[in-house]
Amino acid sequence: MAPRSQPTERQRRLGAELRRLRNRAGLSGDQAAAILDADRARISNIEAGRIDVSRNRLYKLLREYGCPPGALFDGLMEMAQELGKGWWDSYRDVLAPTGVDLAELESRSRALRTHEPLFVPGMLQTEDYARAVISVSESDPQRVDRFVAFRMARQRVLEGESPVSYRAVIHEGALHAHIGGPKTMRRQLLRLIEASRLPNVTVQVFPFEAGAYSAYSRSFAIFGGGTPELNTVYLEHPQNSVFLRDGEAIHEYAKMFEKLSGLALGPVDPESTPESHECRDSLSLIQHVMYSL
Repeated sequence: MAPRSQPTERQRRLGAELRRLRNRAGLSGDQAAAILDADRARISNIEAGRIDVSRNRLYKLLREYGCPPGALFDGLMEMAQELGKGWWDSYRDVLAPTGVDLAELESRSRALRTHEPLFVPGMLQTEDYARAVISVSESDPQRVDRFVAFRMARQRVLEGESPVSYRAVIHEGALHAHIGGPKTMRRQLLRLIEASRLPNVTVQVFPFEAGAYSAYSRSFAIFGGGTPELNTVYLEHPQNSVFLRDGEAIHEYAKMFEKLSGLALGPVDPESTPESHECRDSLSLIQHVMYSL
């Protein structure tokens, strides 16, 4: 099989981790190729995500690279076993490769942390709000419908038998933006409260008075794998979104998220009574904005 020209993020990540482990073990590409009785070009293609590696061959490489049994070993074996196919395949007619990567990454993440200074995060958007946001950059009604359906389908990871643990810090400015009009915004703010009833969902609002740190941090998402080594940071950009795999960069964004969370108001608790709000929290702020629309 010829090497693929556009590997997915999962394929690139598996290859990058194998390259990192090989370098840590002090082995050359030729030495790695000898482990598999293959040529160096095959190792290069595996590490670039251009060709797959079977579980048996991956097992040999991991053992020779000194990767001990545990979460990282198991996580890499699972990544090699996955075929990369899922519900998102039916949207490939409109999706860029990044969209497919995002859906696949979400489907295998154990935890998701996101910071959004401008909009309500896609995972928590209502259909009308998503349509209003998407229509800004897409004029074809049929394509808008497809993109909205895709965004709604991505939200399935928040529910089911093994839902992802989801934490969101949303800037107060996103609550005040009249996206889609007052009716759409009221429904969207109510959706934030309703989503917070899920035991795996935590929503916090970063208030104006907390300062400029939220704007400085910009929008980002941290996807948690089965082990910290397999975490991924996603930076969305209209022209060229980026997936970060470097451990130091991921660590810095994790610290940034915790600082944002610490500066934000307390999490939304829809079950709390009004008299229990001794100080302003995320729920009271969302309700205040919602009732003022």
